[in-house]
Amino acid sequence: MSSFSASPSSHAHPHADSPAPQAPSSNGSPSSGPGRRGGAGPLLVLAAAALWGTTGTAASFAPASASPLSTGAATMGVGGLLTFVLAGRSALRVLHAGRPVALWALLGGVAVAVYPLAFYSSMDRAGVATGTVVTIGCSPVFAALMERLLVGVRLTPRWLAATLCAATGCALLALTAGGGSQGGHDVPGGVALGLLSGAAYAVFACYGARIIRAGHTSRAAMGSLFGLGALVLLPVLALTGGPLLSAPRGVLVAAYLAVVPMCVAYVLFGAGLARVTAGTATTLSLFEPVVAAALGVAVVGERLGGWAWTGTGLVLLGLLVLTVPVRKPGLRRSARGKVPGRADGSPAADR
Repeated sequence: MSSFSASPSSHAHPHADSPAPQAPSSNGSPSSGPGRRGGAGPLLVLAAAALWGTTGTAASFAPASASPLSTGAATMGVGGLLTFVLAGRSALRVLHAGRPVALWALLGGVAVAVYPLAFYSSMDRAGVATGTVVTIGCSPVFAALMERLLVGVRLTPRWLAATLCAATGCALLALTAGGGSQGGHDVPGGVALGLLSGAAYAVFACYGARIIRAGHTSRAAMGSLFGLGALVLLPVLALTGGPLLSAPRGVLVAAYLAVVPMCVAYVLFGAGLARVTAGTATTLSLFEPVVAAALGVAVVGERLGGWAWTGTGLVLLGLLVLTVPVRKPGLRRSARGKVPGRADGSPAADR
C-alpha cells in the first residue's frame, strides 16, 4: 500500500516483529515479500476480532456511573501505552523515520484517539450490539474508499461479494438488536457515532498498513499509533475516570479491556496486517459482532430473534467467501510452482 518497498527479512519465519511485505504492484495486488507466507494473516486478524468481540460484554460489568468516555479512554489509553512499551525503540524509529511516515503515524494516532471515544459512546447510546455492528459493518467501506483513493488498490468481485454479504448481516443484526436487554436510548445518535468510529478504525488500519509496508515491523507500527493515541486518551481518562476507577469492579473491567481486547488483540491485528491488505483486515474484523452477539446472549442475557441469527450467519458466510481458497477446475501450477496470474504463486487475490 506504500510507495516504499519493505526491507528483506532476516528471519526464517515471519512473526509480529518481522518486516512487512513489499508494496503492491500496479494492479493493486501486493507483490511477493517475506511477510506473505502461509495463511496466518487472516487467522491472526480473526483472533484479534474475537477478542474485540468481548469488549461490550466486559464493559457492561463496569459501574453504572462510569461514562463511556472513561471506558474508551481506559481501554485504548492504558492499552495503547502498553502497546507502545512493548514496541520499545522500534516505535520511536517510526516517529523519526521522515516526513511521510511520521505524518502517517500522526494521522493514525489521531484516529486511534477518536475511535474508542466514539465506539463506547455509540454502544452506550444505541446498545452494545447495534454500536458494534454499525462500527465494524461500515469500516470496510471506509477502508476500501481510502485504499482506492490513496493508492489505487483494485477491489475484486470476490472482496465486494464478501463485504456485501457480511455488511447485510450486520445490518440485520443492527435492525433487530433493539429487543435485547441493552437497547439504546438514542439509536440515531449512536448510529452516527458508530459511523464515526468505523471511519476512524479504517483510517488507523490504512495508515498502519502504509507504515508496515514502508519497512517497519507491525509491532512498531501499532506501538507508534497507539502511543500517540494514548497522549490524548490518558488526559481524557484523568478527567472522566473517577467513577470507573473508584470501585474495584471498575478497575478490573478497565484492566481487562486495556490488556486483552486492546494490547493483546492489536498485537495480533498488527501481525495480521503485515500479511493482508487493510481492506481485507477490516472485512475479517466483521467476526467481532458475531462474537459480541453470542456473548450478549450467553453472558449478558440479551435475546436475539430469527432475523438477528440470520444476520450472524450472513456475517460468517461473508468471512468464508473471503478466506476459503477457491481454485478453478483444471487450474495447474506451472513448472516453476506458481499459479498463473499471480506474481508470488499464491492461489487467488486476497481481496
